[in-house]
Amino acid sequence: MDKTAIINDYPYHVRIVGEGKPTWVFFHGFMGSYAEFEQIAPQGTRVYIDLLGFGNQAPVVADAPRFSAENQVKDLVALFDLFDLHDIRLVGYSMGARLALAFAMMQPAYVSHLYLESGTAGLVDIDARQARVAADAEKAQRIETAGMAKFVADWEQLPLFASQQQLSLTQQQFMHEQRVNQTAANVANSLRYFGTGAMPNYWDDLATLLVPVTLITGENDQKFDRLNADMATRLPNVRRVIVPGAGHNVHFENGAAVVAALQAEV
Repeated sequence: MDKTAIINDYPYHVRIVGEGKPTWVFFHGFMGSYAEFEQIAPQGTRVYIDLLGFGNQAPVVADAPRFSAENQVKDLVALFDLFDLHDIRLVGYSMGARLALAFAMMQPAYVSHLYLESGTAGLVDIDARQARVAADAEKAQRIETAGMAKFVADWEQLPLFASQQQLSLTQQQFMHEQRVNQTAANVANSLRYFGTGAMPNYWDDLATLLVPVTLITGENDQKFDRLNADMATRLPNVRRVIVPGAGHNVHFENGAAVVAALQAEV
């Protein structure tokens, strides 16, 4: 069932599949859409969402600060209330994991279990935060001047996504098309207002998050494996899943392993 929900004058695209409990909600990654999570189909009701400003030819978000963590969470609360989504198992990947963490920190009553795939709690060091904000501002400017095709071509060469070169040509083409068909202004403003440097630093707050958390990383994603090892030492109720042979986008590279990790908690 496909739905369009108007939240504060923005059309959120939502796909709801399955029935019964538990209720799963999926947050995709940067330059993604709900389509990239559709093959992840654990038992129950599954809710796939195009996050603010993302998805194929999403309308321009005129109010750029709306991409901040606090403002996106406000939208999502309204969206969840509209569809009566409570007691949810919230799954986020990369950017979506950062947003899922922000949601759980601000609105824990909605979340029964949090699954963070290749996520982080932000940046602790103020100099590192400022450097990342500056770097993301430069990327945003490049998107607005050179366009999505050039930005995506450079993005796909990042070492973070090297393992995706081993996927089928069909999978690679799907991911490429999903990226280049994003709305440039939204991608740029997402970097400005919800990049890793711009998001809240949650490291010192992880100990207060009582919701059960599962951290999922790929064996070959050494950076996020280290970050998640550090997060696991601070979270009071945590389980780690490291998927052999996978890189950053674990669910796209090995969907069966991610479904198994989700189902293990049902």
